[in-house]
Amino acid sequence: MATRPSDVNGLGWTTAEAAREVGSILGRFILLPDIAEAFSEWLGLVTKHEIKGKKAHDARLVAVMQAHGVENMLTFNTGDFAAFVEIKAIHPRDVN
Repeated sequence: MATRPSDVNGLGWTTAEAAREVGSILGRFILLPDIAEAFSEWLGLVTKHEIKGKKAHDARLVAVMQAHGVENMLTFNTGDFAAFVEIKAIHPRDVN
């Protein structure tokens, strides 16, 4: 997302710029560990929503959220998560 060109919904940053920004905000977030329950959540999601191809990566994020009891996601790509009624995808512009 950060290094994706701006004309395709990215920020257009260099790898170094993205690394600096991630480093500066890393301490503000809790990183969730990958746990075994995420796989069964993922399998349930791809089956329920008949997910194929690259969308399986989005389902993986939702599965990890579900495994940890996280209900809200902050993302620039809310449309990519619209089918997942299990979570709420929030665009940064909608945060007060």
